[in-house]
Amino acid sequence: MTRSDVIHALTSWEKWRVSCLWQRFRPAMKRRSSLKTILATGIAPFFVPAHVLRSQTAPSNKITLGVIGVGAQGTGDMRAFLNHDDVRVTALCDVNRKNIERAQGLLKDHYGSADAQVYQDFRELNRDSRIDAVLMALPVHWHSIPSADAVLQGKHIYHEKPMALSLQESKLVRAAVRQKGVVFQFGTQQRSDMKFRWAAELAQNGRLGKLKEIQVAVPGGKSMPAWTEQPVPDHVDWERWVGPAPMSSFNVEKLKRDNHENITDFSLGMISCWGIHHLDIAQWGNGTDATGPTRVRGRAQYPDAGGGCDAMLSWNIRFEYASAAPITFVNQGSEIGHGARFIGEKGWIHVVRGNITASDESLLRDPQNKVGTMPIQLPISLEHTRNFIDSIQGKTQAICGIETAVRSDTLPQIAAVSLKLGRPLSWDPVGENFGTDAEANALMNHRPLRGDWQLPEV
Repeated sequence: MTRSDVIHALTSWEKWRVSCLWQRFRPAMKRRSSLKTILATGIAPFFVPAHVLRSQTAPSNKITLGVIGVGAQGTGDMRAFLNHDDVRVTALCDVNRKNIERAQGLLKDHYGSADAQVYQDFRELNRDSRIDAVLMALPVHWHSIPSADAVLQGKHIYHEKPMALSLQESKLVRAAVRQKGVVFQFGTQQRSDMKFRWAAELAQNGRLGKLKEIQVAVPGGKSMPAWTEQPVPDHVDWERWVGPAPMSSFNVEKLKRDNHENITDFSLGMISCWGIHHLDIAQWGNGTDATGPTRVRGRAQYPDAGGGCDAMLSWNIRFEYASAAPITFVNQGSEIGHGARFIGEKGWIHVVRGNITASDESLLRDPQNKVGTMPIQLPISLEHTRNFIDSIQGKTQAICGIETAVRSDTLPQIAAVSLKLGRPLSWDPVGENFGTDAEANALMNHRPLRGDWQLPEV
């Protein structure tokens, strides 16, 4: 296979990956070095994917993946895993038969057959010794129980965000990961986006001067009419879909992610489901991955009672830190635009998916401020699912492991408690509690679980 063949076979993302890695290992070379020049060195083929080199990973060396939840998010994640030749999806689990059938169709198109084992009960999948890793992409009220169970069975886990409905549940998953020593990857994929890493490095390296504030804005909640009761279709196991949450009548609209993430029986709302993305980046750029705020206060607005969605519509929250910049967190549509904005004494940078801007664009053009060239260099991940697989194979560490995940997810958790109580709260980031505030601490515990469902013991 010639170098020209390799260049032609690479996808655009893979060409970008090769170029990024080349810049990392050969910083003296000009950024305009062409892909042909890179390949001519003989180093780049080390990074060329197996599908380009016409080689296939032996079945015995493939990581076997079970997917728990193949709705919209789970299907999207599974598609990403299908891009990796050293991964094989071998099991599916969902309580919606149409989701299973769609996922089987994707596997048949990709593998030539849909021979993955199908489970209705996640516990059976987790106990399948042939499975190495699990992708968990269920509605939020189902995040902790299946995940902790999978980890306790020794499975590596790609855990969709947010962590859970309560901090107690998040800590339970963390305790399980610590006990079993498996690889955990949080689904905050923005850490695998160069623009977000660049913004965090600029902030941490003082290129904006001392940070004065970080502003975060994400989509707010929604109002909907009350859900009318509908017959449960044959393809949905509604009893199991509701699971540990309070039972409610079926309506097909509740199956849609944009709806059930705005229903408090199943989620904390957009403050958590969307908020975790940019709050995680704020933590990264603030240098507070291993700690958290010391105080939280805010206000929020909620839909009128009796509607289909009851999670908060809008909010304005302030997180204060002992020795880091404060974070202002709002729903977009206010004076703060969507994304994360780092504001320093010398200017600001604003990062959102697909774009990074600055108060002075020369800041971004300065060669000394390019990503990966500053003294503080953050970990590199060029694709989130690939980073997870590489971590399982011992080549790197997960870009958003369990310790970081819990710390980032703590922010919307403590904000929700402060808003519910309607008062500012002091937070102890070492003890991970509200100190002697028993009322606030009680709200960090998990909700009553319906029926026989229980949190696993760790």
